[in-house]
Order: sequence, then C-alpha cells, then structure tokens
Amino acid sequence: MKYNIRPLKATDGRKVLDVFNYFVTNSNAAYTEHIEGPDYFERLKRISKEYPFYVVETSSKEVVGYALLHPYYDISAFRKAARITYFILPEHTRQGLGARLLKLLIDDARRIGIESLLASISSLNKESIEFHRKNGFLKCGQFKAVGRKWDKDFDEIWMQKFI
Repeated sequence: MKYNIRPLKATDGRKVLDVFNYFVTNSNAAYTEHIEGPDYFERLKRISKEYPFYVVETSSKEVVGYALLHPYYDISAFRKAARITYFILPEHTRQGLGARLLKLLIDDARRIGIESLLASISSLNKESIEFHRKNGFLKCGQFKAVGRKWDKDFDEIWMQKFI
C-alpha cells in the first residue's frame, strides 16, 4: 500500500481523533481512559503550535496515523528539548511509517533548534519501547506504578534521543 505523509490540515480533526481513540479503547499506548472529542484535537494543535504535526494517509486519503512534536516544558530554559508523539493504526505498522515519521520530525527538530527528543511510554507498550530503542532512543527514566488503566498499574518510561 502507498502512503502519503503530509502536514496537518484543520479539517483533519475528526480523523486524528479516530486514530487516537482507537488507542484509547484498544491499547495501553494512549494513557487516556475515555474517548476524546474535539477539545482534545484543539489541545494537540495548541501544544504543537510552533512545531511540526503530520498525518499519514493512504492513497485513498484515509488518515491512518499522525505524529507531532511539542514542548517538553513550555519554559524557555527547556527550548532545546521536545516531546515526540505518534500513533499509527496497527494494520499499517511495520511498513516503515514510524521510521519515516521519526526522520521527518528529527529533520524538523534540528531546523528549529531542538537537540533532544523525549518519549513518554507506558511500560505495558512493549512495541513502542522496542521501536524507540531500535531508533536510537535510550531509557533515561522510569516512574514506577504512576499510571492505572483498565485496573492495571503501569510505569511511565521516559526515553531520550540526542539529535
């Protein structure tokens, strides 16, 4: 299947929410326990305001994933670090999309002066931990049993990549 990665459009809100809400209801990748509505999309746009935000679409224009950078902290002392977030629907993983998105975001991050990418990952999301490890991220922290979803505790794993 052919995929196109393009910058977010204002009209992508519902599609981005559909991707995110898949992970809310079907995995531990999203920390949220309840379906999110339009306010969540507005929040994503707001936190990534001066940062890149991409969607992945199929040749039939179906949005099957998205990725964005956003500030680690919205304080100038932390301007060299950014958080990375991406979600790709499972039937479209293992196609190289995650690596393509990561490369785009790294290139963009370098252009805007980011030197360090940070990822917050549930300890129950082994696939994401392994993806980040394979792509040069190192575990730099772990908060034990700080999260709970579906009556199951999880750790928050922090991974970092210097670019």
